[in-house]
Amino acid sequence: MNKIKYNILLVFTFLSIIVYAFKVQYPTGIVGLTEKDGALGCICHNFEKTDSVFAWIEGPDSVVLGNTVEYKLYLTGGPAVQGGFNLATLFGKVFPIDSLTQRLEYVQGDTQLTQTQPLNFTGDTIFWRFVYTAPDSALVDTIYSVVNSVNGDGNPTDADQWNFGRKFSITIYDSPISVKDNFVEVKDFILYQNYPNPFNPSTKISWQSPISSHQTLKIYDLLGNFIATLVDDNREAGVYEIDFDATKFNLTSGVYLISLSAGNFSETKKIVLMK
Repeated sequence: MNKIKYNILLVFTFLSIIVYAFKVQYPTGIVGLTEKDGALGCICHNFEKTDSVFAWIEGPDSVVLGNTVEYKLYLTGGPAVQGGFNLATLFGKVFPIDSLTQRLEYVQGDTQLTQTQPLNFTGDTIFWRFVYTAPDSALVDTIYSVVNSVNGDGNPTDADQWNFGRKFSITIYDSPISVKDNFVEVKDFILYQNYPNPFNPSTKISWQSPISSHQTLKIYDLLGNFIATLVDDNREAGVYEIDFDATKFNLTSGVYLISLSAGNFSETKKIVLMK
């Protein structure tokens, strides 16, 4: 009987230590909490995730091998007083842009991003900026995230809320083939992400078409206002690339849209001018 009581006491003590550990605060960031790592999430605040907290990533969905581009992780919902995050990738590398974000090593060779301190909400949404460097192999990468929205009282309780962010896929591809290499078989319509992106003041825009057709490539602002036509002619099947120089159109820093139409195919991508 005494042995049973002793074992029960050991179990209770162990569980108490685990619960205490889960409740430790990490105001200066923590890594290893995303779905990539099979983690349970931000259970130091609350054992259950909630859909009232929503996180998403914005940025290019395709990147040239080895290139570095900027992204943003957005957070909304929950108590919305302060927020924190952990972000990880399968293959590429992520780096902070400003003092709000830092890199921490989770395991050897796996360095992830997290906050340097809780970020205060000034509206219903906050965000962190970071850059992503693509690997040197053509593949599909994934960015994982987990975020928390807390009441800011300094005590991790069930009043705080968290959720896993929406997974963000990035297609890593080789530099587009120049128009001189049009003998290469083209099977699909593709509008590639411009590179570099963000850019200042010029960037390359590439696309491919498997058929001969009339093709147009136009630039719009985010409100859909027309800015310029870059291509408007009949082209053979193949791969094409042009240079876009923002100084020719007196554009200010911001997000713009490139829209390709070729036959029955059309596609639009965002490009970021950052002066």
